[in-house]
Amino acid sequence: MGRTYDEWIKTLDPALVAKTRKDDEANKPILNQLNWIWCKNMMDKKPELNPSSAELLDWITSGQIDAMRK
Repeated sequence: MGRTYDEWIKTLDPALVAKTRKDDEANKPILNQLNWIWCKNMMDKKPELNPSSAELLDWITSGQIDAMRK
């Protein structure tokens, strides 16, 4: 299997992660936050930093991240 969410997030710029998670650090990461990082990486021409679709699916189904908030 691929990386865990925690392994992946440690490979990113801490400032980007902090900006994305600002005021939401107490909650589990949500897919929308990952999408924001994904788009930023694509705009910065760094697609290799993005998780694979299999990793995303694993993170959601294993409960590492939430798909949405209730």
